[in-house]
Amino acid sequence: MAEEEMQVQRLRKKLLERMGSETELSDERVLELIDELVLREGKETYIGLFEKRRLVTELFNSIRRLDILQELLDDDSVTEIMVNGTEGIFTERRGKIRRWDKCFSSSVKLEELVQQIVARCNRIVNEAVPIADARLAGGARVNIVLPPVALNGPIITIRRFPSRPVTMEDLISWGAVTREAADFLGKLVRAGYNIFISGGTGSGKTTFLNALSDFIPKDERIITIEDNAELQIQGAENLVRLEARRANTEGEHEITIRDLIKSSLRMRPDRIIVGEVRGEEAIDMLQSLNTGHDGSLSTGHGNSPGDMLSRLETMVLMGIELPVSAIRRQIASGIDLLIHLGRLRDKSRKVLEIVEVTGFRYETGEILTKKLYEFRERKGEGEGMVCGKLEKCGELANDRKLVQAGIVLE
Repeated sequence: MAEEEMQVQRLRKKLLERMGSETELSDERVLELIDELVLREGKETYIGLFEKRRLVTELFNSIRRLDILQELLDDDSVTEIMVNGTEGIFTERRGKIRRWDKCFSSSVKLEELVQQIVARCNRIVNEAVPIADARLAGGARVNIVLPPVALNGPIITIRRFPSRPVTMEDLISWGAVTREAADFLGKLVRAGYNIFISGGTGSGKTTFLNALSDFIPKDERIITIEDNAELQIQGAENLVRLEARRANTEGEHEITIRDLIKSSLRMRPDRIIVGEVRGEEAIDMLQSLNTGHDGSLSTGHGNSPGDMLSRLETMVLMGIELPVSAIRRQIASGIDLLIHLGRLRDKSRKVLEIVEVTGFRYETGEILTKKLYEFRERKGEGEGMVCGKLEKCGELANDRKLVQAGIVLE
């Protein structure tokens, strides 16, 4: 262990002993105690001004923040932080993953950080329960996997979200969607179409859902349901945010997404937004869409719009045994539009397809769809960049909700 690291650990031990004699310490009081320790240390051994600042920052971050990871969390260019035990830390900036030049000196220090993270979210993670999801104060999503499941030590993956919510104007300026398609989607959201967003990991589903929700009229009552609260709905006065709860150590008192969806139906919602559908809650979501709760939004993992429809069938079967034809009818009548996002080879995130669900064919038992927009790549343009445009390739077939809302498509 480096001499600087040993010094920090020694001062940290003294700081914890001093903090143990006081209760409910504010950040300001912790900084005062750190200043006193560093000042006393400077009397015994000369410490320069720069070194003092480093000691104060490292001590405070190790007690009240995320230790060496705090530097990355304070950097807005970092979108993902991946801690592979004590073997290395990797970061993602602008879609590129690189190894960071710092790492945790010991597994003990890393495990202390893990417990610090989960304690703030009222979660439990240990050898008996080695996997946990948590949320940081700033809204970043954290996944933790501990030994014996993780063979190379505690694994921490932090997905950061922009401090300022991404708007549809931002997405248009970045080329993720065209203004024509954004205006089209805005009118459908206002008219109460049920929209499902699909895509792979890191394709920008939550970001797009946030931007899309901004089109919801501000006087409507919105209920968001999430496994881990990540949505940043802006401007809505009548907003209710619900978050699922894991079972305790005895395996009791769990509140699932299914429980929250059922409860939300009794809360007089105008819109229900389910952050992500992963399993058997799909049946409850579809039932809410088919019982008059128009204008609802949700996301799910899928490789294409067709694959997403197939996955929804599978997820419904996790929760209830129904004939496949009955499930497909529920999907066809509940979902009006599928928006598929993708992450291209240049790491850019774009809307690749917008597909309308037009109905159900009883003779063949298949869900009927119609492609309205498709991203078409142009060959031979740009160096290393994917060039193309989301182009219109069909007209909306079902305009009933638009007519009822008095909205006209140009």
